[in-house]
Amino acid sequence: MDLDAGAIAQTIQLSVTPVFLLVATGSLLNVIAGRLARVVDRSRHLMQRWADTEGVEHERIVAELRIADRRMKIINNSILSAVACGIVVCLLVALLFTQAFTGANLGVAASWAFAVAMLLLLVSLILFLVEVRLAVRAIHVPMELLELEDRDWKQRRDRR
Repeated sequence: MDLDAGAIAQTIQLSVTPVFLLVATGSLLNVIAGRLARVVDRSRHLMQRWADTEGVEHERIVAELRIADRRMKIINNSILSAVACGIVVCLLVALLFTQAFTGANLGVAASWAFAVAMLLLLVSLILFLVEVRLAVRAIHVPMELLELEDRDWKQRRDRR
């Protein structure tokens, strides 16, 4: 089938929106992978300290390792969903070009592919939010470091 330049240009224009979605998904993957790397590094540090601790400190390390393990699972699922989204977006672009080159009506398939990609992105973002919330809840700042009383803070400052 012979395509004119106008049909090719129109197909490229149609594929621009999915490509922007692909770029956004790639950026999200970059952020999520960075979070995974931080959790893995922290877990390795805690595992090194695990054998050398006992009592309350050991219990704290075990609790933090459990949270880190849960966070890694959530991040892994978020990455899985984002990568699946990227694959479906690539499939969508392929469908658009296949439709242009063959003349077959693949509009319904392309619409479904776009909807599936958006759902996968939504799942990835929700999992990302869950992981961030879990990380924030896992951080415990001791009350004595919060300096809740202004006068106590001023007294310590004046002693310096």
